[in-house]
Amino acid sequence: MKNFVKLFSWVGGVIGIILMAYFISTGIGNQSFMLKEDDSQKVYFADHISPAHKAVIDAFNIKYKGRIEVVAVDLPFTKFSTNERKELLARSLRSKSNRLDIFSVDYIWTSRFAKWCEVLDPYFGEYAQTKIISPTIQSCITDGKIVAMPLYIDIGMMYYRKDIIQRLPNGDEIERKLKKSITWDEFLSLRSKLGYNNRPYYIFQANDYEGLICNYFEIAKSLDSNFFAYNTINLKSPAAKKALQILVDFVHKQKISPLKVVEFDENQSYQYMLENDAVFVRGWPNFVENFQKTYPNDPRFQYIERAPLPHFPGMKPTSVYGGWNLMISKFSTKKEAAVEFIRFLQTKETQKMMFELGGYIPVNHDIYSDTAYLAQHPDLVFYRKLVENGFHRPSLEEYTKLSDIIAHFVHLAIKGEMTADEALQRATEMIGSKNVLIK
Repeated sequence: MKNFVKLFSWVGGVIGIILMAYFISTGIGNQSFMLKEDDSQKVYFADHISPAHKAVIDAFNIKYKGRIEVVAVDLPFTKFSTNERKELLARSLRSKSNRLDIFSVDYIWTSRFAKWCEVLDPYFGEYAQTKIISPTIQSCITDGKIVAMPLYIDIGMMYYRKDIIQRLPNGDEIERKLKKSITWDEFLSLRSKLGYNNRPYYIFQANDYEGLICNYFEIAKSLDSNFFAYNTINLKSPAAKKALQILVDFVHKQKISPLKVVEFDENQSYQYMLENDAVFVRGWPNFVENFQKTYPNDPRFQYIERAPLPHFPGMKPTSVYGGWNLMISKFSTKKEAAVEFIRFLQTKETQKMMFELGGYIPVNHDIYSDTAYLAQHPDLVFYRKLVENGFHRPSLEEYTKLSDIIAHFVHLAIKGEMTADEALQRATEMIGSKNVLIK
């Protein structure tokens, strides 16, 4: 709570960060706003400020020196959960403070924050349709209006330890299958072949937060391609029940995942995988890039490979979309300068920098048409294929409230404190009652 209050005061105050210089010579395009040389403005930008973020902010500040300076307000994932971050931003905007100009939101928050943010159609309407890849722009539209622009897209996936797979005589063949996606049955049978019956095998995120919802929805959607029909969440459906029972059984019946997963978010699950030599972990695209900065000398990184999540027979491998969108506060007094910064972040050159320094998947369509660049970065080809089979969580203004309720009861079921059926029944009743869950 102390951290929460402290960070809220940061958002309400003036935060300055002196950044290293990194110059980009590329222009913004014909749609740039030509601000006068003496019209210097400070634009306050709230996000998780990674080294990649710092580099592009530096580059922008050098390019626009004397006209615009972006000041970073760091909301690190290591200190604050996504829910805490969401509430900090909501509090600041409810107060109609003009001290925060741009902020990033988990794409599922876009509808909730739309009432406090600038409509961006006049600035990005045509650009969004021609230069931004389709799945990302869909998450930026509320009531037919563009209210955000994507910074990067995420997609659920799986990592595995190549050196462990290669202990088997047919390791190369197994890896080829993994790269295409194996069935969950094949995935389970591989454990005994590797001698992992009493060791951590598959790590996923099962703490009481949105990451658990991503794991749960991926399995439900893989079981039933119409799981989100009519933009709804039906917890009484066979897929909803079977998906939760599968996660419960991973921990309590098949025991391929330790009970400790109920404590894990993404970073904790990655760390556990490394420290306990688990074979697989469910995650997001920039695991390796981010963790190599924390553990630069860990030799195991050279053995970590990417793969689609397993699938069920007759179904395609399916992954949930994630990612973060940029929104401009309705109360900002520096909207044109804020738009200029967003344009800069979405240029081909800046998007490449974000990918190369932080593993953030680009949203600029032109990068995927650059065959020479794709040849240098084959991971982008892999990610683009995953994106083609991805799905959005329901776009509902009350999504975060529903998600909080579902995550709470799904977490309790995986923890073993209630059955899967009871958990979904309790969640359904609470959603129907309109009660607010106090965690």
